[in-house]
Amino acid sequence: MSTAGQSWSDWLAAARRPLVMGVVNVTPDSFSDGGRFLDACAAIEHAGRLVADGADLLDVGGESTRPGAEPVDAAEQRRRVVPVIEGLREAGLATPIFVDTRRADVAAAALDAGATGVNDVSALRDDPAMAALLARRNAPVVLMHMLGTPATMQRNPAYQDVVGEVAAFLRERVRFAVASGIGRDRIAIDPGIGFGKTVSHNLELLRRTDALAEMGLPVLVGPSRKRFIGEILGIDRPAERDVGTLAAVAAAVLGGADVVRVHEVAMTSQVVRVAWAIRGGLRGPVAGPCVRAP
Repeated sequence: MSTAGQSWSDWLAAARRPLVMGVVNVTPDSFSDGGRFLDACAAIEHAGRLVADGADLLDVGGESTRPGAEPVDAAEQRRRVVPVIEGLREAGLATPIFVDTRRADVAAAALDAGATGVNDVSALRDDPAMAALLARRNAPVVLMHMLGTPATMQRNPAYQDVVGEVAAFLRERVRFAVASGIGRDRIAIDPGIGFGKTVSHNLELLRRTDALAEMGLPVLVGPSRKRFIGEILGIDRPAERDVGTLAAVAAAVLGGADVVRVHEVAMTSQVVRVAWAIRGGLRGPVAGPCVRAP
């Protein structure tokens, strides 16, 4: 997909279906594939394969946000992600690239290197400079819900109403982003599957994706290889959870998700297309800023 048009509505209108975001972890310790793509050349080759397999967007990150993960300093994040983004652009890749970071200085370096937008799992809370940077650069952003921090988020997470509380948090973060000068058409929201949630919380959010879609913004869902899938299926190794991931992706798309973030792109692309065909047949075109032709 070309980077012509830099808003979520542009990309969704061009695709006329939900988008697939491929994960490129340039880290030694990510839960699924930590260390496999720490070398910049390996990461660039992997990203190219993801695009060939059907990825509409890429998500390049230099800091693991798995449960229990500790922060990675900005200099190290830049060292990891900037050569990958530069290499992809030098190779002529036009696919939109998001940098997965909570740090404004990392985001700025990535945008300078050719990144398109920012995936901020803190939803602009961790770095006071992030919102102003995104507004100044007119860059798209993903705002995600997380209870606590990656280091603490899985310590007995509790909610009275997980869907209502996640939706309220995201509404507040969207208001903050818009008040900071970020265009509403540049914003996508993410319920944060696995980020401070139990198995039952994750399942309820997947059942109720429609409640988030009612906010009128693109909804990104990232269930890929998460622990809740392993607990349901009794599978310890994350790389063996792709079939369970596909089931979660189908549920998310049927519920109203506009973007799915995954490690395995080829099969996911097929599932998205079929789930979208079913959803379109049952529901008709989605209303709001992400209208698609039938």
